[in-house]
Amino acid sequence: EQTQKPTETPIPSVLGMEATVYTTAHETELRLARTGTPRFEAEQPLENEVSVFVNPKKTFQTLLGIGGAITDASAEVFAQLPAEKQQEFLTAYYDREQGIGYSLCRTPIHSCDFSSGSYTYIEEGDKELETFSIAHDQDYKIPLIKKATEAAGGNLLLYASPWSPPAFMKDNNNMLQGGKLLPEYSDAWARYYAKFIKAYEAEGMPIWGITIQNEPMAVQRWESCIWTAEEERDFLKNHLGPTLEREGLGDKKIVVWDHNRDLINHRANTIFEDPEASKYAWGIGFHWYETWAGGEPMFSNLGNIQESFPSKNLLFTEGCQEGGLHLTDWSVGERYAHDIIGDLNHWTVGWIDWNMVLDERGGPNHVNNLCDAPIIADTVRQKLYYENSYYYMGHFSKFIRPGAVRIGCDVNKADLEAT
Repeated sequence: EQTQKPTETPIPSVLGMEATVYTTAHETELRLARTGTPRFEAEQPLENEVSVFVNPKKTFQTLLGIGGAITDASAEVFAQLPAEKQQEFLTAYYDREQGIGYSLCRTPIHSCDFSSGSYTYIEEGDKELETFSIAHDQDYKIPLIKKATEAAGGNLLLYASPWSPPAFMKDNNNMLQGGKLLPEYSDAWARYYAKFIKAYEAEGMPIWGITIQNEPMAVQRWESCIWTAEEERDFLKNHLGPTLEREGLGDKKIVVWDHNRDLINHRANTIFEDPEASKYAWGIGFHWYETWAGGEPMFSNLGNIQESFPSKNLLFTEGCQEGGLHLTDWSVGERYAHDIIGDLNHWTVGWIDWNMVLDERGGPNHVNNLCDAPIIADTVRQKLYYENSYYYMGHFSKFIRPGAVRIGCDVNKADLEAT
């Protein structure tokens, strides 16, 4: 199943059809506000007119969905809100009419930095996984995932990512600070993914797929694990892929890399050029943090992958504004829009924000890696604050629905972006 090539259907002419303009603008009250209904025209634009040109006959990828991540942090903050604020949050994110219609969700496999502490689903040293239990997630994360799915109309595409294997499976005996999976635990770790999928699905939460490792080339002070391209390739083809097939989970999508765009081509070449590994890989995931110190997102690397491996899918799996809260910083929303447009225009099929809600500090986070989120909950005053990034996300998630097909679209001004 590939999402790159949409079904050929007759495309009607758009000439004379009415478009609807929604505006979010700095230093105004406009937030996803309906502001106009221009018509598509065939006339040639004058030299100084601002124009967007569309060609519905030229089609590209099909959209999988747009959404955000339900982390321990988001679920714990959500649980601190009164019932009416919880409902406001669910409506704001998942209702297509009153909210912005999220359709895609990521969740961590056991702990990450946006958890109140490190934990796994087994007792330390249990190589046979006999103690496997998702009881920890029953307190906060699972109830929120179920409520979010209901708010989304009963259908929310859910995938999961691990930040680190259990400490005893790693060469540094620590879930934090990088380290590597010890080879003797490769099969046990592969079975851990299968156990997770089956446990969540037994709770009525279908798992669409998994990524192999969050940020596999970053030694972090939080949960992290290093995988070279060759190590990820060999784990996929010799352990994870065969294990999921053997466990009756061969239909689950496996996404490789799950890290920044800067090194993505090397990872794609190493894994996708190996037919025994590639047959298990649905596509490749990426983040935006190569731009953390400034600079332009490396969109061209995405286009290179599509040209080289057109049967593989590109999925944006995580992005957020680092460094705590940015409540009134308009550049955050601009960053979201610029990145989403660039990614979609370079064959990306889905886009997932990081934490959906954080508290008044930008947490909780057990290593103080505080960040921003589109909705911030003041857990003292019991209020929700909607940042401009929430409205910017809505310009995409509310209107570009799963199954939508990208069409030809061009502009005549360098500082105008469109998809």
